[in-house]
This record gives sequence, structure tokens and C-alpha cells, in this order.
Amino acid sequence: MKRILVTGASGLLGLNFCYFFHGKYDVFGVVNTTNLSGLPFKTIRCNLLSHSAADLLDEVKPDVILHCAAMANIDQCEKNPNDAKEINAVYPGLLAAQAARRKIKFIHISTDAVFDGENCGDKGYREDDPPNPISRYAETKLQGEQFVLDSNPNALVARVNFYGWSTGGKRSLVEFFYNNLSAGNSVNGFSDVYFSTMYVHFLADILDEMIGLDAHGIYHVFSADYQSKYAFGVSVAEKFGFDPNFVRAVSWKDGGLTAKRSPNLIMNTEKLRNILGHELPTQKESLEYFYQDYQTGLREKIQGFVKQAKEE
Repeated sequence: MKRILVTGASGLLGLNFCYFFHGKYDVFGVVNTTNLSGLPFKTIRCNLLSHSAADLLDEVKPDVILHCAAMANIDQCEKNPNDAKEINAVYPGLLAAQAARRKIKFIHISTDAVFDGENCGDKGYREDDPPNPISRYAETKLQGEQFVLDSNPNALVARVNFYGWSTGGKRSLVEFFYNNLSAGNSVNGFSDVYFSTMYVHFLADILDEMIGLDAHGIYHVFSADYQSKYAFGVSVAEKFGFDPNFVRAVSWKDGGLTAKRSPNLIMNTEKLRNILGHELPTQKESLEYFYQDYQTGLREKIQGFVKQAKEE
């Protein structure tokens, strides 16, 4: 059984990946401040920025590293640019370099926000299209890609946009819509921001496939199609039986946001489809899978890891 080290294991992707694949891999999840309990995989508590990357790898001796840890709050990155650079750019490069020295497969999670959303064309952004970050978050994530590949050319950089259930229930856009609509609150949805988001369970499955294929370089890991964030909110309302009229169409420019958003993040996934040898899920399929996992109690299970820790 391969051993995988997952950083950011209390985050949305990290925790879900560890939970879905703890039976296939010998999983070690790195957590920092979030207290978790009842997990079906091993954890290591440490602040990555104050812990030697070399010591961490020598301690765990993984075959694969999935680096999910990041400063992902876009507005917080604007307010704390130095922290954002250290977490999103400098540390990934250091960890990737240590992985290269030990011949450990390294997977770095990046973002569609490296593009400005102005010139995606009819078929979406390709991996070799020139990035143009317009926020501090996007800028530091692009630097992270560059630092990783400069120090470890065999690394895999996966640009992603995803949603799912998180421990605190507030990490992803789908939770924002679910929480408000289930409480009977009206909510805004950006009608001028388009994205190719994917349910985290599908994303985890694809990352697992790419580990098996030993993929390297930059890949766009997104759904097969796209929609506006407003349309996504309406879809969530309809799937869960909420009133879709409670989702209001607004412009992101009227959202009171600190950082500018890229409006048109339609992503081309031809390179990914070619290496996988199969089609990618549509946004409708992603939402259906998300709803099925909800019905089988995944939301309560994920959030229960924190609840148990608080009770102990």
C-alpha cells in the first residue's frame, strides 16, 4: 500500500481526499489549528511554516505528497500579502524540492484564478495560455506553481475549482447557498462570473487516477462544462427543494468584495481528457453526486469530526 502525505488535511479537499481514500492509501494528514477526532486515518499536527519540510518527509516517508494547504481566502490574502506569499508560494517550492531529492511524487493544488477571466475564448483557457492574476491570492498561487515546477519538474500542478462539505460548513460556495436557502434567506449569485467547478469527490477520484498515471506538469482539472455562479445557486436550490426565487442575480461588482474577481473562468480540459481516456463529469452530474452523498450522511460525517473533538 502506498503511503500518501496530505497537507491541509482539515481543509475541504484535504479532508475529503483522506476520507475517501484512507482504505487505498496509508494516509497521513497534516493539520494545524483545527481539532479533529474520530478520523479513519493518521494525522500529524504541525505548522508547516515553522516545521522543516525535510524533517516532515523523513518522519513520514511518503510515496506521494498531495499538497492542499493554502491561504485560500481571497480577501484575507489582500490584507496579508506577505503571509499569502509564504504559504501559497514559498513553502510549496521548498516542499517540492525536498520531494524531488527523495524521488517522492508531488502534487500541488493550484487554482483557475491565475487567469484574469478576460480572454478565455470559446473553448476556455488551456494550460499553456498566459496567466494574468488580478488578486494577491491569484498572484501568490501562480508563484507557487512556478516555484514548484522550477524545483521539481516531475511535479503535477492541478488547477482546480471545487465544492463539497467541510468541517465548518462554510468553506465552499455550495455550502453558502445551502446554508442560506435552508434557513429561508435570500442570497445573491453572481450572474457575470462563469466557472467550471467540480464536486470534490469527483476531483479526488481524478487526482487518484493521475497518481496512478504518474502525470506531471500543469493540468486543468475541472468539469466538462460551465455556468454562472447565479445559475449554480439556482441549481442547488432546485436539487434540494428550496425556492430558486430566493437566489438573486447580481454583478460581482456590487458584492462589496475586497479583491477583484476574474469574471470568465471557462476552462479547457482536453489535455486531461486525453491522459485519462474518458470524459469528465458535467456540472449537473457533479451536483447529483454531491446530493447523493448528502443523502447518505456525508455532511454529518465530515462535520462530526470536529464535533467529536469539541466534546472530548
